[in-house]
Formats: sequence, C-alpha cells, structure tokens
Amino acid sequence: MDRIAALLVHPDPEVRTALRQGLADADFIRVLGEAVDAYEASELLRAIPYGLLFCGVDLPGEVGGFELAQALTAAKRQPGLVFIATDESRAFAAFELGAADYLLWPFSPQRIARTLERLSRYKPAFREAPPPQWRPAAAPAALDDDPEGEQTVQLALEGEEEDRFLSALRQAWDTGSERPVDIEKLPITFDGRTILMPYTQILFIEAYEDYSFVHTATKKLLTSYRLKNLEERLRPHRFFRVHRKYLVNLDQVTEIATMPGGNFMLRTAGKTRIELPIGRRRIGELKQILGL
Repeated sequence: MDRIAALLVHPDPEVRTALRQGLADADFIRVLGEAVDAYEASELLRAIPYGLLFCGVDLPGEVGGFELAQALTAAKRQPGLVFIATDESRAFAAFELGAADYLLWPFSPQRIARTLERLSRYKPAFREAPPPQWRPAAAPAALDDDPEGEQTVQLALEGEEEDRFLSALRQAWDTGSERPVDIEKLPITFDGRTILMPYTQILFIEAYEDYSFVHTATKKLLTSYRLKNLEERLRPHRFFRVHRKYLVNLDQVTEIATMPGGNFMLRTAGKTRIELPIGRRRIGELKQILGL
C-alpha cells in the first residue's frame, strides 16, 4: 500500500518522538525525516516530495512555522499541514493557511487518533504521484567516449504531457511570438492570500537559503522565490545585486557611504533608514550604472 511521506519539524525532541510514536500505527503515513528548524526543513523539502508536514508554530531562527508554510504555498504540490502549538491563540491563523489540523502539546493518543482520522479523509489529496518509469537509451554511448562519464536517461511522457512539452518548445523557439507582459508587480502569498507587490514599493530583497525576504518600508515578507530568479526578473527595473545576499531597488537608494577597510554601504529611503553592504566586486559596476 502506498504511504504518504511525512516530515516532522519541531525543536523539542520529546514532541518529535511523541509524533513518531503516534503515527507509527497509521497504515497510510510513513515518517521520512525530522528537522528542528525551517533551515533543516527546507533542505529536506527540497530533496524529498513530502505529502505531509507536521510543524511547530514556534521554530528557532528567523523563520517560524507559519512563515515556512507560507513559503510552501507557491509550490506546485503543497504538502498537507498539521501545526503543533502550546496554546490555541494561533489556531485561526493556522486554518487560514489551509491546515488540516492544529495539535496542542502535550497531546494524548486519543487526540492523535482524531488527527489521523481527519487526515485519512484527505489522503487522496496528499498522496504523492508514483516516480516516473525510465528506460536507458537504445544505444548508449560508451563511458570511455564521454570524458565526464555522463549517460542519457529517456523518460516516457504521457500524451498530454508530451503535447504540453512540445508546445512549450515551439513557443521558446519562436522568436517572433509575443512574450508575456510584465505588470511590474510581484505576486507574494501572505496570510493565505496572494498580494501583488508593486516593484516601486520594494526597498530590497534578502536571500534566505532557497527562499527570500522581500522588504518594504513597513513589511518583511517571506517568499518562495530564489534571489537569482528575482535578479533576472527585476534587473530591467533598476534592481541591482549589491551583494550575494541582497538585491536592492536603486530608485530607493539615497546615499552611498564609504566604510572603514575600503568597504561600501548603501542607505535606502523610508521611515527607517536601512544600510546594505556592497560587495567589493560589485562596486565598480554599480558606480558605472549610477554615473559616478
């Protein structure tokens, strides 16, 4: 019988042990990992297609359980969510994020049983797709002929998948085709809804592992975008990668300051002035852009 892969995310080993023991008898769930914070969880989520996430509301570090869940809402196949907390104060927010359940610690075996009964009703939505069947190429090249030892694997596509793939190729190769219009707003999922953030309201963007924080004058929002992808999207709109961790809106820059040791710092507009470091390798290009 197929089982749903589950990830347990909580800083307290006692909570993780209780969860693992409570889920052991479920015939449709297999626990395939544990993490203590959002960083470890993101590493596992990137490597394994989890169908269920049991996540503490309070996690160590900058990113809590809700922020981690919000970052996952943009995923093509979002895992089912069960939050663990010590009180009921954030239950409404959890269900607004689409949580299947909200467990209060310490929880009894009877309460875990109710969670499992609830998840069993939803399990078709959480079930992972089977791995693709593959076959080697009909006449693979000898490894001696390939200096890097690369091999080719052919994946069989279903009819509908093949049509979509060929359509995407035709569109990519057609240089005369009309490209999507950039509306100059960044979609960000926040509190269970998607807001369209105008580029002009973004002060800077900060990399956080495979995610990023979008900073405005009043908000700091966790998104599922990687900084590299946002750099490609926003560079034509006067955003500049001043540092490996920071992408800044040049229209919001008010000052460039020289710091001790030959380092440089940008200051941005807003009620609270924000200082960002400039990488030494990037200062020359930035000065050229600004005409300095």
